[in-house]
Formats: sequence, structure tokens, C-alpha cells
Amino acid sequence: MGEKRVIEEKEEAMAIKKASLVFAVNGERFEISLSSVDPSTTLIDFLRNKTPFKSVKLGCGEGGCGACVVLLSKYDPLLDKVDDFTVSSCLTLLCSIDGCSITTSEGLGNSRAGFHAVHERIAGFHATQCGFCTPGMSVSMFSALLNADKSSHHDPPSNGSSNLTAAEAEKAVSGNLCRCTGYRPLVDACKSFAKDVDIEDLGFNSFCKKGENRDDALKKLPCYDRTLSSTFPEFLKKELKMDTSLDDSRKYRWSSPGSISELQGLLQLDDNGMSVKLVAGNTSTGYYKEEKEKKYERFIDVRRLPELTVVRRDEKGVELGAAVTISKAIEFLRAKESVSMLAKLATHMEKIATRFVRNTGTLGGNIMMAQRKQFPSDLTTILVAARATVKIMSIGSNVQEQFKLEEFLQQPPLEGKSLLVSVMIPSWRPLKNGSSSSSDTRLLFETYRAAPRPLGNALAFLNAAFSAEVSLNESRDGVVVTDCLLAFGAYGTKHSHRVRKVEEYLVGKVISDEVLMEAIGLLKDEIVPDKGTLNPGYRSSLAVSFLFEFFGSLATNGLLNGCKENGFGSLKHEAMLSSAQQIVEIQEHSPVGKGIVKAGAKLQASGEAVYVDDIPSPKDCLYGAFIYSTMPLARIKSIRFKENRVPEGVIGIITYKDIPKGGTNVGNKGFFASDLLFAEEITHGAGEIIAFLVAESQKLADIAVNLVVIDYDTEGLEPPILSLEEAVEKSSLFEIPASLQSKPVGDITKGMAEAEHKILGSKISLGSQYFFYMETQTALAVPDEDNCMLVYSSTQAPEYVHRTIAGCLGVPEHNVRVITRRVGGGFGGKVMKSMPVAAACALAATKMQRPVRTYVNRKTDMITTGGRHPMKITYSVGFKSNGKVTALDLELLLDAGLSEDISPLMPSGIQGALMKYDWGALSFDVKLCKTNAVSRTAVRAPGDVQGSYIAEAIIEKVASYLSIDVDEIRKVNLHAYESLKLFYNKKAGESTEYTLPQLWEKLEAFSGFSQRRKVVDEFNASSKWRKRGISRVPAVYGVGLRLTPGRVSVLSDGSIVVEVPGIEIGQGLWTKVKQMAAFSLGLIQCSTTSDEILEKIRVIQTDTLSMVQGSVTGGSTSSEASSEAVRICCDGLVERLLPVKTDLVEKTGGPVTWDSLISQAYKQSINMSVSNTYSPDSHSAQYLNYGVAASEVEVNILTGETTILRTDIIYDCGKSLNPAVDLGQIEGAFVQGLGFFMLEEYLMNSDGLIVTDSTWTYKIPTVDTIPRQFNVEILNSGHHKNRVLSSKASGEPPLLLAASVHCAVRAAVKEANKQIQTWSDSQQEADLSFDLPVPATMPVVKELCGLNVVEKYLDWKIKQRKNI
Repeated sequence: MGEKRVIEEKEEAMAIKKASLVFAVNGERFEISLSSVDPSTTLIDFLRNKTPFKSVKLGCGEGGCGACVVLLSKYDPLLDKVDDFTVSSCLTLLCSIDGCSITTSEGLGNSRAGFHAVHERIAGFHATQCGFCTPGMSVSMFSALLNADKSSHHDPPSNGSSNLTAAEAEKAVSGNLCRCTGYRPLVDACKSFAKDVDIEDLGFNSFCKKGENRDDALKKLPCYDRTLSSTFPEFLKKELKMDTSLDDSRKYRWSSPGSISELQGLLQLDDNGMSVKLVAGNTSTGYYKEEKEKKYERFIDVRRLPELTVVRRDEKGVELGAAVTISKAIEFLRAKESVSMLAKLATHMEKIATRFVRNTGTLGGNIMMAQRKQFPSDLTTILVAARATVKIMSIGSNVQEQFKLEEFLQQPPLEGKSLLVSVMIPSWRPLKNGSSSSSDTRLLFETYRAAPRPLGNALAFLNAAFSAEVSLNESRDGVVVTDCLLAFGAYGTKHSHRVRKVEEYLVGKVISDEVLMEAIGLLKDEIVPDKGTLNPGYRSSLAVSFLFEFFGSLATNGLLNGCKENGFGSLKHEAMLSSAQQIVEIQEHSPVGKGIVKAGAKLQASGEAVYVDDIPSPKDCLYGAFIYSTMPLARIKSIRFKENRVPEGVIGIITYKDIPKGGTNVGNKGFFASDLLFAEEITHGAGEIIAFLVAESQKLADIAVNLVVIDYDTEGLEPPILSLEEAVEKSSLFEIPASLQSKPVGDITKGMAEAEHKILGSKISLGSQYFFYMETQTALAVPDEDNCMLVYSSTQAPEYVHRTIAGCLGVPEHNVRVITRRVGGGFGGKVMKSMPVAAACALAATKMQRPVRTYVNRKTDMITTGGRHPMKITYSVGFKSNGKVTALDLELLLDAGLSEDISPLMPSGIQGALMKYDWGALSFDVKLCKTNAVSRTAVRAPGDVQGSYIAEAIIEKVASYLSIDVDEIRKVNLHAYESLKLFYNKKAGESTEYTLPQLWEKLEAFSGFSQRRKVVDEFNASSKWRKRGISRVPAVYGVGLRLTPGRVSVLSDGSIVVEVPGIEIGQGLWTKVKQMAAFSLGLIQCSTTSDEILEKIRVIQTDTLSMVQGSVTGGSTSSEASSEAVRICCDGLVERLLPVKTDLVEKTGGPVTWDSLISQAYKQSINMSVSNTYSPDSHSAQYLNYGVAASEVEVNILTGETTILRTDIIYDCGKSLNPAVDLGQIEGAFVQGLGFFMLEEYLMNSDGLIVTDSTWTYKIPTVDTIPRQFNVEILNSGHHKNRVLSSKASGEPPLLLAASVHCAVRAAVKEANKQIQTWSDSQQEADLSFDLPVPATMPVVKELCGLNVVEKYLDWKIKQRKNI
């Protein structure tokens, strides 16, 4: 009977399995009927909508940011082995995880079961700010730990660390994006697990103090228990040991055939025209996003086909199945250490996408994207160079054909009934007919790529791979090319290909400068980017650079000299990130002044922190997506769907016509004129919102929006204004209120007359920058009784969102309630731009009388939110022969877009930061241009970052004109206190507050600036193809405080609730507020300490009906203003409690605890809630912040790549309220500034529509682009009587210091130009007064060094030899 029962159970389990998907999430079993599942459903859709696990965040939907990363574990019953790896859940199809176990960040640990050591160390290393990206970071770190311990042959160290190395720790999060932290603390948190890291070398943390005994310090680190790491559920193991094949896969829309014959059967079913998609990793949908929207009737998973999963090596070479993942291929190729070509292929493959994409993306998928859709593939280029072939099978006939990969790529797109089976990389041996002896023969193989990010996660501008057989010639004084293969791709060509004319020319030649020059000429004829490719000249020049780098050393008989004597040596990325922080923790007002862990940090790391889109959808909830204009100025004739067919799930389209009676078409009620919510008859800008489509799910809404057709008409309309010059010509300008207009300083005429030199009419241009908050714009509107509306909004300005919604709906403001708990990054973008998002949801909810929410997709967010103000600057400057400026006259044109937004505030920000130098006299004229583009808005340090850079550009120009060192020019133009007062008036404060000269000198010692300049000079004298630059830059940043309310309430058990209008956007506002409340309530001096009171405090979400007059969280002062408001409230409570305490002491005769004090106060019916307002006076409302940074860079002249070797910052925080929080703000702001100055291009098409609208085209800084050494000192500048407990702001000012990197790059390019000039026949000196554009991307830097620098060098060498 028992045996029969077992058989029955097995059969029953098999029956269930055959018709269902079974998998685990965080150990919990899920079973879904295959007949009910939509096979296009992604894992993130399922996790966020069908499970309680919300740690998985949608950041981009492209596999480009890492916010949605989860750990996927697969069990092999035959080997009894679990394979764990990260995947991007936004690309992974739900059906593909059958039999797998998924672990999210809350599955690693949480507040109920206990946090994981990864969470605790992220919190303790102060490595989270807004926290939106942190769960993905946690999973990436955990996966690195898990796999380091699995792959290592050594036992893990016994001290609670792992077998992870520091180099692996850096790479662990290299694919994850973070806009807040600047990455350094995240890397340190991960490195704290590494076996080869000294805790002393890591950054400021809450576990160990500098100088502490290493063993004692390690004991304080949260212990990493690797025994808890293997989490594959036993129930899944049991089920996987049974037969898991589907009974009849033809019944379902998802099939997973186990053989080619089964696949043939499935495809024959579909001969009637049924649309079929063959899938493996599905990662192509990250790039070809339209694939997600196609309706396929059947998905066929090819990963179980044995022919497609082969991994084999024999004497003929290596064969890799098409369904082998890129990560598995890397692992296999790298295992063959004896074959350097295979190892080099593996190293290059590591730069494809990110680890969590490579883990599921397949070789075949990548090749097919290149073959069918001309994807700019790295893989195909390096495989062409490795002489790879591919096997293609015709599924109907089972016939297999073999093609050279290059031939296959150039064939017509492979049909659906043919299958890429495998890739063969042949063994490479010298040609047998070579005349040289084998000892003189070398096989050379190298791969190259130039991309914005060194470690990958960026498409290449050009990639290349070369193989060559070379040997010494008969006289043994030269190197002959016996054979070569040169492959190029991704430069704006359809496919990777060989340059055969160059190959044919080189074969049989002795490599010389003359031969190289001839080869380069042939190469330039072949490498011609297609029309419309960005930076075509740059891409062609890269081909020349890489060819020269490969063969150049051979021209000097490099075969005998190790082939690397030409100065091409590259920086190894094993040169690890390092940092040093000098921080003073002040005990005077404890716990204020301490670097305590940020409130909610562990919740953010585990993914339990709730953001707006994490709030469960109410019953009958609908979802919205915005329809925006693609024309700059046009009449809107109609809005319809393609084929006039309403897409699935669409409920309706909301336009301005749906605004209720009494309401107005208002999208924001901000500081100046209100904007429209929806364009009306005419759209005035590409990217302007036209309508709001409402559907039954966010996925259906996003799909339907792309099926909308807008019919436009431009007849009778003026041409759109798309340039600043057109706006001025047509007087299309916004008025700047008199109080905000720029004020001249001194007598400009007199200053110019005193000048000994003048530069007249010089010009500067600055582009835009996108916020790139990790959480895009989002809101949820829920209709309530009596015509009321509850709105959850991700905003920095709940009060203004509230006003906007009330105005739009035409209801009293008391009918609207806006709640904001936290925001997943703002940077100014969630002030004005959050208002129309919330208003649209509220309007739709009013019309539908159902809850409506939206989570704006990344592309729409990038197109509709505007970003920083582009501007053009014309200036004239007069100065003395020593570089002292006597007068500066500026004219600025700012592109405000189609409405004012915050633009009238910009001139004061620009002028404020510009005045960091003593210009003698300053004249300043600004025009706010109204153009047919999306309204520009506040982006972190709005106006100030541009003003500070303009100042540096002028100083650099003066230095070049006079041929004086630019650091001397900066120093001579720094303010004395008297000139500071002249320029800044009251903001200048007392003379003791002006710390900039002190910081300037202090940085000299802190960074070893003078000595390092000499080292840089020595390096530049000896290095031909890499040049270094170093620069020191000051920043002055004015801030203002606003009226700020607060409320502190003590509950009956002694716990404390604090309300402030300031929004926690990652800047640590809640943390500082809690510290201030604990300090202030601690003044009651009961036996409970302030640190103990701190544990009793909770700061709660902002509610506009509870906390009115909340204003805006921005301008860097909301934390200190909120803290001061709370301090005032606490003083009121202390005043009420002191008599109670006195009575208790008299009665008991002993110390009084906080809890007993509060209990007694409640018994006496004392009001334990105090509301009050901080209203700054004229002395405390405004002040200046100071900082100085020195940065050193290395520029590769051949590619334009910049590596930031080191940055040192000294920043005056006054007496920091929390130095750990302020340190994070300083580093994060600097790195965001780095993006503006070096990386981020926010480009528009000819209609003004943003085209850099994805993670593929818009590149923010990553771990591999920040300074390799990043040192920060927070100066404790002592008592400031008009500041909040002597503290100063830190959120925005440090962003300005990133200009030091840009200036250092200019210095390096200057050195390159000096050297290149020596290769010229011309007696002219190099032009060193050039302007380096912003951002100084690789193409920009290379162009300034010279696109033909290699040709110049070779030509010079040839002529030199002839002259000898």
C-alpha cells in the first residue's frame, strides 16, 4: 500500500507540474497554471503586483540600472548542485523561472526576521540616501559573496569575512546605478566583506573608529554567516527530481521543448501564420523595447535544447551553444588559461552590458540581434577576429550549414524557421608555410573598445579585435606580418566586418612607420560611419588609434621588446578605489553632531521602505500614462489609435476638456505663472503633455500610449522658436521680477579702463542635464467621500501639489489631502514636475470615480521633465598683467522653454556662484528666452553650477592669455573679506565666517598639491600617449532659509512623534531632525539620556492637512530649518515638563526617568503636543557656503578617455549636525556634478524632442567613472551664532566642485597639444586658449587632442628619420 501511495503522489505531483509553473520566492512556493499566464509577463510584474515583495524596483525597464535585480537559484538534480546568479527582473520572463528559486532583498533578511549582514553594513557604512536603488545593490553584493565562497578553493576566513577580493567587490555593483551616494560608501560596504582589505582603509562607518585595533574592529562588524547563504527550498528540489516535461506543450502559449524534433512539432503547428517568439534570456527587449509590446501567440523557450547548450573543447577548438549565457561563456573561456586568445575574449565579454544581464543574455541572442537588427555588438566583432563560424539549422529539414560569422552577419535576416545552433572558435596555429622558425613567430590577439564606462554597461563608440601572426625578418631587424585579421564594429556600420584591403596590404610587409601610414590611409577609406551617426570623425579616428596601438610597437621591433614599449600601457582597474575622510564628531549637543546611521537605512537596504508605487493598489484601481507632443508648435487636430482600434484594457483618454466645471487647466501652481496641465488646441513644445491615457494596468497603459496617433496641423502658425538667437530676435522673452534681477557691482567702465589687457566678446555654451532620480515621477489618487481626494505623491513640494490639484478640480483646498512619506531621489525634479503627475491622477480619479495611479516610464519621464537650463554666455573681461581681474561684463541667454517654471530664480543663482572671485567690477545682463521646448526647471544647484563654471572658464582664459599658471590666477582673484562684503552684502556674514582662503591653503597640505603638480609634470614629460592634469577650484554657494513649521508630540508611553514639512529625499533630513529632537528634549535632564530618547523618536510622513505652509524641500536648507522648527517645539515641551519634573523630584527624592515624567504629565492633563514655526530673521535667513577641491586626471590621447586618479575636497560644514550624512551629501553631489561636466549629454532632435531618453543613451556616472582615490575633509569651522547650532548646508554646494575635474582635463589636453605641436613643421606655438566644452565626453576630448594625432606623429617620425 505504501509503495502504491508513493507512486500516486508522484503521479499527482507530475500532473500538477505538467500544467503549471512552480517556483519559489523567498522560500515561499508559488504555482501558476500555464493556461492562465500571459507568457509576456515579466518577473518584476509578477513580484510587484502579485506578491507582497516590493523591494524589487522599476528604475528603467531596460536592464540598465540594477534597481530590479534579484538572485535566481537553479538546481541541477543530476549534479546535486545549485547555481546562483543575479538577473534583471524587468527583462526576465516569469515563465522562464519554472523550477527556480528567487531571492529578493527582503528575502535575505528583514526587520521581522533580522537583517542580513549586507543590509547592516550598507547602513553602517552610510551607503544609502534615497534608498531606491539599495535593495538591488544589496542583492548584487550578496550574490558576489555567495559566488566568491562557492568558486574559491580555500576555506572562508574565520573572521566573518568571505573569499571575496577587493577587486571583485568593486565589480559587484559596477552595473548598478545610484544617483545619490557617489558609490564610494557602497563599494566600501561591499569591500568590508573582502579577505584582502584592511578595515582601516575603508571609509567612515559606524562600526570602527580610525586607529582602533584591527581585530577589535572586525568583531564589531555585523557577522556574515555563510552557512545561511544556500537557500534553495527542499520542496523544489524534490519536484525537480521528478519528470518535469510538459504533457502536451501544444496546449499552452509557453512551450519549453527538450529536443529539436519537439521544436519542429511546435513550429509546424504554427504554419498557419501564428506569431511565434523563440526566447532564451529575453534581454533583447531591454534595447528593442517595442518587442515588449508585440502580441505573440506563442513563446518557445529554447534553453532546454541540448544542441543549443553545448559547451565543448577539443583539438579543433571551442564550441559554444547559442543558448549558452555570456556569463557561462566567460567562465568556460577563462578556464583555459593556456590559451591567451580565449582569456582575452572572456575579458572583453565582461564589458558587455552588466553582470545581471550577461547572466541570462545568450551568445545566440546577441549574434541574432546583430544579424537581424544591426545591433552594435561587441561579441560579433571579437568573434569575427577569432575566425568564428556558426552552425545554422533549418528546422523543417534538420539540415545544418556552417558559415563564417562575418558571412552570416551579412546575409539577409535569418528566417523564423532557421535556428542558430552554436558558435565555433577554431584553435589558432601558425601558418605552416611560414619561412621563419617557430621560435621567432608570435601569434598576437587583442580586443579594443572605447565606451563612456570602462567596465561596460555602455555601448561602444567603436570596437575592434585584431589577430596577427608575426615573425622576425631574415636580417632580424624588423617584424614581418605573416597573416592578420582586423575586425571592426559598432561605429555606425550595419555589422562587424573585416577590413580586407588593410589586411591584404599588411601581409608580407615589414612593419614600419611608412607601412603604418599607408595602412591607416586604407583603413580610413573603409571605416566610414553611416550617415546620421553621432561623432563620425571620432569613431573613424578610434579605428586608427587601435590599429596603431596594435602594430605601432612592432615598428620598433617590439617583438623582441615585449610589444608594449610605445607608451600604450593602460591603467589597470585593479588599482582599487580608495578614500580618506577627516571628520570631527562634535559632542557639544549630543546626539547632534554625531555621525549616526541614517534613519530607515536598514529598511531601505532590505527593501521594506515604502515608496509611492509600493503602496498596494486599492480595489478597482486604474493606471495612467502620459501622451505627449512630438511637435514643437502645432495644432492638435485629433487623438486616435492606430488602425482606429482601441487597445486592450484602455478605459479612456483624459484631456483638458475633462476638467470639471469650476476647475482650471492647471498643471502646477508654483512660484510664478501657472503652467497648463494639458495642451489645448495648440501644443507649444515637443514633450508637452497633451493627454492622460487610463487603462486597467500600467503595462497596458504604457503599451496603449505607443499606439496613439496624434494628427497635427501647422498651417497658419509661425515657425517654432528652437534656438536662443531666434528667441532674442523675436523678443520671445520672460520678464524677470525686479527683486530677482541681477545687480551690478562696482563701476564697469572704470574697471575696464584700469585693465592692462582685455578679452572681448568671448563665448561659452552650456547644455542641459537630466535629474535621473532612480524613482521616476509617480502618484496615486484615491477618491474619498464628499468630493474629497486623497493623493500620494512623490514630491518635494506637497503644499504646491495640494494647491494645484484643488485648482484643477475646482474644489476647496480642504477637499484635498496630499501625503508624502519619502521620495526615491528628487534633485529638484520633484518640485514643479511632480505637480502635473499628481493632478492628472486626481483628475482621472474624479472623472472615473475610481482610484488612479501612474508610474511614469523612464523614456516619458526624460522627455517631459525638461532638466537643466541650456545657456549661452558672452563675456568681456579686463585684467592686469599679474592676472588680477578689474572688470567683467556678461550677457547670458537662458533657454527657459515654453513656460516660466522656476526660471526667474536662475539669474541670482548664476550670479551668486560666479561672484566667488573678486572681479573688481561686475556687469550682468540675463535674458530668459521663451522657446518651443519643454519647460526647464530646478536641477540640483540650479544656476549656481553654471555660474561657478563660467567663472572658471574666464579664469582659465585669462591664464592662457597671460601664459601664467592658472592656479596663480585663481589665487590672486580670491576675495579678501572687504571685497566679499562688496559683492555679497549681508550674505557675507562676519569676517570669521569667511573660511575660503583658509580652505585654499589647507587643501595645499591635505592633497600635497604642489608636490603632485611636479609629479604630473614629470609624468607628462615621459608619457607620450597619456597626459595628466591637476586643478584646484574654489566654490562659494549662497543659501536661504524659509519659514518652516513643525510639531512634536509625546505619546503616553513616552514615545515621540515628530512632524516636519521637509521631505526625506535621501539627504538625511529625518535623521538630523531626530537628533535635534533628542538633544532638545534631553535638556530636561532626567535620568534618561539624549541617546536613549533618540531611540523613542519617529518622524512621520508629511500630510498637507496636518502640516500647512510646508513650502518646498530644496535649496539645501530644509534639514536645518526643519531641525530648528523641531527644536523650538521641543523647547515648548521642556518648558511644560520642567514643573512636573520638579514636583516628581521633590516627591521621590531621586532621579526621574523620561517614561515616569511623561506618565505624570499625562495624569496632570498637560498638552503634550507643541506646534510652532521657525521664522529666520534678516541675519540668519541667508549665508554663504565654502569648499575647495583638487582633482587629478589622466587622459588617453588615442581615445579621449579620462580617468580621474584622485580628488581631494575640503568643505566647511560649520558644526555639522551629522557628519556621516553631510559626507554622503558632499560625495554624492560631487559625483552628480561630475556627470554634468564629463558624461551626461541631454540631446534633442531638430524639433526639440529629447533623444537621449534611456539608460542606453544617457550615461550617469558609475563605479568605474568616479575618482580612484576620493578624499574628503569636513572642516569644523567653529561657532556661527546665526546658524542652526552653527551648522551649514551640504546638499548642493559640493556639486560645483566637480568643475575641478573638467579644469584638470583641460590642463591634460593642453599638455597633449603642446606635445603634438612639437610634431609639426609649423613654428607656431600650440593654441592653449581653447575652450573645453561641457560635458567633456570622450569625443570632445579626443577632438581637442586631434583626430589625426596618430598620423601627425607617424609623419613627424618619418620626416625626422629622413633628416638624420
